[in-house]
Amino acid sequence: MNKILTELEARRNIARMGGGQNRIDAQHAKGKLTARERIDLLLDDDSFEEFDMFKAHRCVDFGMDEQQFPGDGVVTGWGTINGRMVYVYSQDFTVFGGSLSETHAEKICKIMDMAMQNGAPVIGLNDSGGARIQEGVASLAGYAEVFQRNVMASGVVPQISVIMGPCAGGAVYSPAMTDFIFMVKDSSYMFVTGPDVVKTVTNEIVTAEELGGASTHTKKSSVADGAFENDVIALTEVRRLVDFLPLNNRQKPPVRPFFDDPSRVESSLDTLIPENPNQPYDMKELILKIADESDFYEIQEDFAKNILTGFIRMEGSTVGVVANQPTVLAGCLDIDASRKAARFVRFCDAFEIPILTLVDVPGFLPGTSQEFGGVIKHGAKLLFAYGEATVPKVTVITRKAYGGAYDVMSSKHLRGDFNYAWPTAEIAVMGAKGATEIIHRADLNNPEKISQHTADYEKRFANPFIAAEKGFIDEVIMPGSTRRRVCRAFASLRGKSLKNPWKKHDNIPL
Repeated sequence: MNKILTELEARRNIARMGGGQNRIDAQHAKGKLTARERIDLLLDDDSFEEFDMFKAHRCVDFGMDEQQFPGDGVVTGWGTINGRMVYVYSQDFTVFGGSLSETHAEKICKIMDMAMQNGAPVIGLNDSGGARIQEGVASLAGYAEVFQRNVMASGVVPQISVIMGPCAGGAVYSPAMTDFIFMVKDSSYMFVTGPDVVKTVTNEIVTAEELGGASTHTKKSSVADGAFENDVIALTEVRRLVDFLPLNNRQKPPVRPFFDDPSRVESSLDTLIPENPNQPYDMKELILKIADESDFYEIQEDFAKNILTGFIRMEGSTVGVVANQPTVLAGCLDIDASRKAARFVRFCDAFEIPILTLVDVPGFLPGTSQEFGGVIKHGAKLLFAYGEATVPKVTVITRKAYGGAYDVMSSKHLRGDFNYAWPTAEIAVMGAKGATEIIHRADLNNPEKISQHTADYEKRFANPFIAAEKGFIDEVIMPGSTRRRVCRAFASLRGKSLKNPWKKHDNIPL
C-alpha cells in the first residue's frame, strides 16, 4: 500500500511541476505567476479541489506522443472565495505555451458543466498562445465546445476572465463572451491576429502592446473592464468583485455586514451642484457619499468616462450604479457611453442586482462622427436595456435631464420604481437658450427680448416641479438625505415581482 501511495504522490509532484523548473523560472522572470500559484492566490487557503490532474493529450502526430505532461496545460477544479463556491481553470503557459488541445478543452468544459449544474461562477485565468497547431481541427473543435458553454452559461452564472499572458486567435473569443474581463498591464495581450500577421496582410507595423495590450482594450476598444499592475493585484480585485455578485441567477446578491447608518445625512451634498449650470462637478463624490463605507467598485473606469458604472452596497446589499459624469463631455451620452452602460444594466438585470441611476445629462452628443457611427442604434441599446430590466430601479436626477436622454436614463416611463429629483434638477426638452431661440425665433435680432424669454423659460422649466406635478417624479428630495431615501426605496422593493411578456428572447438593437 505504501508503494502505491508513494507512487501517487510522485505522480502528483510531476503534475504540479507543469512544463518543468526551467519553464517555471522563465515564467517568473517575466513577472508572471504559474497557473497553480494564481489559483492559490485567488481562492481561500486550502479550499482548491482539483479535477483531471493526470489527464494528458491524445495526439501522436509531429512527435507529440513523446511529449506528455500530466494536466495538459490547464489546471481545473473548484474552491471558495470568502467561503462561497467558484469553479476555476488556470492555463499553464509552461506546457506547450498554454495552447488548447482537445483534452485541454475537455477539462475546461467539465468544470463549466459542473458550474451550470451546481450554480456557481466560473473564473478563467487565461494564459494561452491559442489553438495547438499539432492537433489541427481537433483543437478548433475544443474551442467551439468551450464557446457553446460560454453562451449557455451567459446570464445563468457569472463568468469572469482574467487575461494573464498572451491570448491570440480563438483564445480571445471565450473571454469576449464572459461577463467581465480583466487584464494585467505589460504582460497580457488579446488579439485575433498578432502583429506579424497584421504586418503581412495589411503592411501595418504595430507592437503587441499597441495592438492588444491592456491600455488598448481598457481605453479604446472596451474589450476589457479593468487592468491591474501585476498578477497579485488582479487576482485580489477578482476576489473583491466576486463578493458583490450572486452565485447564479436564482440567488440574490450576498448581504454583507455593514457599519454605516442607512439614515446618515450628508449635508455636504446640499452644495455639490455649482451655482453656474455649466460648471462641472464630480459625480463620483455623490456615489462615494451615499455608498456603505464609501466603497465603489468601478467597472470600465478608463473607457467612456462620461458615464460611470460599478457596484456599491447599500445596507450591505449589492447595488449596480449607472451615473452621468459632468466632468467629461458635460455628461453627454454618446456611442461609447451608451454601449458601456447598456451592457452593465443588462448584467445587473440578469443577476437580480438592483440598479441606481444618477442623472445629470444635457442630451446626446451631437456631431457627424456620432451620427455616422450609429448613435441612434447605440443609444437605443441603453434605452432597451433599461426598458426590459425588471429589477428594482431607483433614479435620482441631480441637475440636467434634457431631451431623449431624460427618457433613456431610467425614467419613470421605462418602469422606474422610484424617481427622485433634487431641487436643482432641470427637466426639459432642451436647455433654456436653445429652446428660446426656437420658440421665439422672431425675436432673435433683439438680444434684450431673447434674454428675457430665456429667463422666463428657466423660471418655468429649469426645475423639477413640472415633472413632479405630472407624477413623473415621485418626490423632490433634499440632496443631503439622498442616502436615506435611496436605502429606504431599495428596502421597500426587496419583494418586487415583475415579469416581461413571454418570448424566446428579445431582439436588442445590437
